[in-house]
Amino acid sequence: MKRDWFSNIPADILSGIVVALALIPEAIAFSIIAGVDPMVGLYASFCMAVTISFVGGRPAMISAATGAMALLMVPLVKDYGINYLLAATILTGIIQVVFGVLKIAKLMKFIPRAVMVGFVNSLAILIFMAQVPHFIGISNMTYIFVAITLLIVYILPRFIKTVPAPLIAIVLLTSLAIFSDFDLRTVGDLGNITQSLPSFFIPDVPLNFETLKIIFPYSIALAIVGLLESLLTASIVDDMTGTGSNKNREARGQGIANVITGFFGGMASCAMIGQSVINVKSGGRGRLSTLVAGLFLMFLILVLGNIVVQIPMAVLVGIMIMVSIGTFDWSSFTYLKNAPKTDAAVMLVTVIIVVATHDLSIGVIAGVILSAIFFVAKISKIKLVRNVNNQNITFEVEGQLFFASVEEFVEQFDFSVENKNIIIDFTNAHIWDDSAVGAIDKVVIKYRENHNNVTIKNLNAASKKIVDKLAVFNDPNAKLSAH
Repeated sequence: MKRDWFSNIPADILSGIVVALALIPEAIAFSIIAGVDPMVGLYASFCMAVTISFVGGRPAMISAATGAMALLMVPLVKDYGINYLLAATILTGIIQVVFGVLKIAKLMKFIPRAVMVGFVNSLAILIFMAQVPHFIGISNMTYIFVAITLLIVYILPRFIKTVPAPLIAIVLLTSLAIFSDFDLRTVGDLGNITQSLPSFFIPDVPLNFETLKIIFPYSIALAIVGLLESLLTASIVDDMTGTGSNKNREARGQGIANVITGFFGGMASCAMIGQSVINVKSGGRGRLSTLVAGLFLMFLILVLGNIVVQIPMAVLVGIMIMVSIGTFDWSSFTYLKNAPKTDAAVMLVTVIIVVATHDLSIGVIAGVILSAIFFVAKISKIKLVRNVNNQNITFEVEGQLFFASVEEFVEQFDFSVENKNIIIDFTNAHIWDDSAVGAIDKVVIKYRENHNNVTIKNLNAASKKIVDKLAVFNDPNAKLSAH
């Protein structure tokens, strides 16, 4: 759509430039984590950003080499080398395309708000933690440059709104560092930058089942982690911009971009929360910002490589610290106080696991599972109200009858009575599964053993259907009625 590309041209171009400058040190750092040449991460970031700008479902979101993906690649690279990594990247993309076609984004609705808040906060903490090695214990001038960067990024937007403050900080402080002799670490200290374009080639691996056996476990893990991080990031950008996005198209787009990246010498990648926040905070709103980020990244490598390696890490650290501050949901402290204790626990567990493992997928999955357990525990409360009228004993069932509540359901009946009319009223209850039907069977059969008459009444239509289908008490004494 024209609006996605050309409704915000000046801001999209400037924000894309800022993102490109911030992408370089991260792409190099993640390459080092994965155990590959820095250019593998840089080529991945270029290919992903350019491709996803056309095929992605969330305008203004940045996709590039990420730490979460890099960590998963380490054993593969160590044991089999770069060619198997590139083959795994291509297979990762194919799997993601399949997930997109199968509309995997529907699963996003099962991620509770508490997990989302925990995800955002843990990302903010990880972004900050990743900066610590680049400024703690380096030099006094490093602290000064970080402080000046923080001041520029915090104060300048109040007076200058046309040019992103991070871009001004990078240009001013890099110029100062180049023309001085300050003791500062630079981007060049992270690794060498080769001034060359990526070229198309097919990974040099045997095309057989043995290769598939090697790369498939890594590819499926990369595909799931990449989509999880991308779809969660897309939701965050949706909230920041007040706009919607096509999550299934984003899943397919991530896959297409990874296939192309693998054929051009890049490692598997996904959406980046930090760079996406930088883009949005710098004014980026359209696909043009993502395209500019990718193209300007390659321009920096090819044309300005000698200057880029002189950018002080302290400046980029300052920018990323501001990103982490902006990303963190500071209302979480109020949330912890006011939200239900189970929701607060889910948020904290998500944060703790992500920060401890540096793996977003483990934290989010743990948060979802814990949330599901709390939910099951909450709705598994079932109550029986007993009314006695001469020979008639009525049990009014209240609640949801399913695998987690059947034990409590059965325990509330008194099976010692004899020769009575037992009425079990399900007006305020719902039967969900085979375990529930099994529990009803058990109750009915036990009462019959003591010569009681059993009537089950007022099942709603859905409950009656499952009971009729699965119940084994087929006897005139067990009468079913629906309401």
